[in-house]
Amino acid sequence: MDFRRELLSDLAEQVRSGKVAAREVVGYALNQIDRLNGDLNAFVAVDAEAALRNAEIIDDVVASGEDPGPLAGIPIGVKDLEDAAGFRTSYGSHGWADAPAAVTHSPLVDRLVSAGCVVIGKTNTPELGWKADTDNLVFGPTWNPWDRTRSPGGSSGGSAVAIAAGMVPLATGSDGGGSIRIPSALCGLSGLKPSLGRVPSGGHEPPGWPGLSTKGPMARTTEDVAYALDAVLGPDPTDLRSLPMPEPSWTGALIEPHVPMSIAWSPTLGYAPVDAEILSVCEHAVGVLSDGGAQVIEVQTVFEEDPVFTWLNMTNTFLARTVEQFRGTPVWEKLDPGLRESADHGVKVSGIKLARAIDECHRLNLRLVKLFHDVRLLITPTVAAPAPVFGRPGEINGTEDLNWVRFTYPFNLTSSPAGTVCAGFTPSGLPVGLQLIGPQHGDLVVLRAMAAVEAALDLGGRLLCPQ
Repeated sequence: MDFRRELLSDLAEQVRSGKVAAREVVGYALNQIDRLNGDLNAFVAVDAEAALRNAEIIDDVVASGEDPGPLAGIPIGVKDLEDAAGFRTSYGSHGWADAPAAVTHSPLVDRLVSAGCVVIGKTNTPELGWKADTDNLVFGPTWNPWDRTRSPGGSSGGSAVAIAAGMVPLATGSDGGGSIRIPSALCGLSGLKPSLGRVPSGGHEPPGWPGLSTKGPMARTTEDVAYALDAVLGPDPTDLRSLPMPEPSWTGALIEPHVPMSIAWSPTLGYAPVDAEILSVCEHAVGVLSDGGAQVIEVQTVFEEDPVFTWLNMTNTFLARTVEQFRGTPVWEKLDPGLRESADHGVKVSGIKLARAIDECHRLNLRLVKLFHDVRLLITPTVAAPAPVFGRPGEINGTEDLNWVRFTYPFNLTSSPAGTVCAGFTPSGLPVGLQLIGPQHGDLVVLRAMAAVEAALDLGGRLLCPQ
């Protein structure tokens, strides 16, 4: 058994048919975590006894002749920003480090468990998911399995590392500025930020970054992501942004994947510097698509300027709202200094500035509407730099740059479906992501293109992260 080589559908079918016991699959995951997690720190909490008990329940269902679900026996990690019953949701923060264990699952986790998944534990995240590096003052850093001196990105870095290293085949993530796409790119995975409202973000608490962040399953390949999405898509009454259930099966839509005939390639979006090694790999991938028959139109300027301050005015306001309760208490000094600085900025954002930021989201989307009149897909680098050395910013052409993730957050502002696939590797062997963005609610356009890019590049065994 090797989660780095198995498709989710095949692994689950083996459990559903009784060829492999769910307890065996879960036991393998627990052994992998025991073997690898000490060096990588992807998981911050594991409950082996509960996982094995739940696996036995699935085996009993199979033995009775009933179907435990399309994800039968699949062990999952849950990002430590959402609830899994029996586990504390610490948000990677001293503010919640001693919180009681959750008594219910989040809507996403509940749907995965109902489909047959077994929760193994919680995966690491930066405090409140505020930055693109998975490190916090409660659990420490998570390390990139491709190079254990480097960051896996964030904020879903624990989930990405757990999948890339072969600890689990599936995990949950969330993406408010690139938090699924960035770690997927840095860890050699295919990842999708679904359209806002595709996957429920409801529950008993309001979403942390309303209007920006969307949840979704994370896996190794586009086929795996689509297979898991089929189990969790659809409206939820507690999510104000829910979209109706899509009609076709998303897995079925990948039977004959293809890239749209006309695509836009924007190497900078009009404002973003990009490292030469990253650009070279992405240009080669775009060339492969062109050779395969796609009409590639290079677009130098998608947005007139970097919308980072629009994004920061929104996210810092949301962060301030969440942590302001700790100001003036001993907990405040235990928060990440960068998070405190962001919150200090957030309390100074006026209501008018926040309203203008929301207005700018509309204007940014209008620019994409115009672009998608002529093309069906937009392609960019996923990030501007290789995986950063731990504790340092990304390096673009030899110069450290704090904002090495300029390519992802614009598409949270526009609520666009956006994915990433591995386009290749730097000369030192680090994965490079290619980002694919579709029109409003065009998730299937993105998924089909992601699968087609995977097939065209045919990286095969090179995508297997060393253990």
